[in-house]
Amino acid sequence: MNKTIKKIIRHIVLALLAFIWLIPIIWLFVTTFSTQKGINTNHFFPDHWTLDNYYQLFFKPDAAANFPAWFANSMIIGVCCCIVSSLFVTMTAYAFSCLDFKGRKQLMSFSLILGMFPGVLSMIAMYFVLKLLGLSDSIVGLIILYSGASGLGYLVLKGFFDTIPISLHEAARLEGASEATIFTRIVLPLSKPMIVYTIINSFLTPWMDFVLARLMIKSKNSADWTMAIGLFNLLQRALVNQYFTIFCCGGLMIAVPISILFIMTQKFYVEGVTGGAVKG
Repeated sequence: MNKTIKKIIRHIVLALLAFIWLIPIIWLFVTTFSTQKGINTNHFFPDHWTLDNYYQLFFKPDAAANFPAWFANSMIIGVCCCIVSSLFVTMTAYAFSCLDFKGRKQLMSFSLILGMFPGVLSMIAMYFVLKLLGLSDSIVGLIILYSGASGLGYLVLKGFFDTIPISLHEAARLEGASEATIFTRIVLPLSKPMIVYTIINSFLTPWMDFVLARLMIKSKNSADWTMAIGLFNLLQRALVNQYFTIFCCGGLMIAVPISILFIMTQKFYVEGVTGGAVKG
């Protein structure tokens, strides 16, 4: 009887915490349907409902709210960084896990120490370097910054590669397979869960980042901004009373690609996290 009561109390507490956590999300969602453009804190639910905010978001962009351009810029950066970063991470992890070369352990230790330094410490230096190259205000520059040091995040994937039997590598070499063949035909297919995990992380970092994008993109043209910069700009005092509901709509739209990605790869994502943690 005591166990049943404790179980009921536990579930009630968890349900209450979940409800409290969902309140801001529900408020954000219902605000997107409000006819009032500014912030309305007098009522939780709108007095009048409309879909005009979504129509304006997608089909009536202006100088202040150019969501289609923001979405396209962020998607280009996210996809390109996802591809480049995933390649860097997988190749770095394979080299440290499966190849034996001089200075391997020292280079691994140096990479780990280097990865412990906060990225904000190098942002100013990176900005001036890109400015000298003429890339400080471009999508290409952001892709280079997000992808350049991605190889330092090799550790989790290396832990998974370490669990692959060395006998498979030796058998492949006896058959005349090159390292590239072993990497693409043996190691990668066996590491599908962790590859998916790496791809998700590689996409989420540039997709959700604001600080680095805000530092590098100085253009006054809203068509050059990412979603994070554009939506943040809508919260300025001069704009928030006319664009707050548009900001809420954009905030929900940011979550759509992420949600689709997680739903499609949820099984592999969970397997990848647990596999890397236990086996590594």
